[in-house]
Amino acid sequence: MIQRIQSVWLFVASIFAFLLLKLSFYTGTHLPDNQYDQLTATDTMALMIPTIALGVLTLVTIFLYKTRKIQLRLTVVALLLELLLIFLFYRETQNFSQGAFSITAALHVFIIVGLFLAARGIRKDEKLIRDSDRLR
Repeated sequence: MIQRIQSVWLFVASIFAFLLLKLSFYTGTHLPDNQYDQLTATDTMALMIPTIALGVLTLVTIFLYKTRKIQLRLTVVALLLELLLIFLFYRETQNFSQGAFSITAALHVFIIVGLFLAARGIRKDEKLIRDSDRLR
């Protein structure tokens, strides 16, 4: 289970997703109160729920190693959820008058790369199983 490379990539993506709950995505002057603020996933429910769902989904997907087709589909769903999450974070940055993206915003890129590499590993395993079944 964990010795497969896609399980490692899914685990890394899950850890990064849970880190998004505490690390900032954007820092700057927030419009309603004109105070210096940081945007994290716990600021709004619209950010917190998909972030937690992404972390749990990638963690659960690790344990579906016996059903590779479902594992691949859930990895693609997690990838789409991450893209939605990036859009939601970007939309929340519009509530700031000035500021800059934090260096920890790069975690989103690492999550996308991890999910992509996990999907590629799952697909490679599926192809290997199909080829070995054909040889029997």
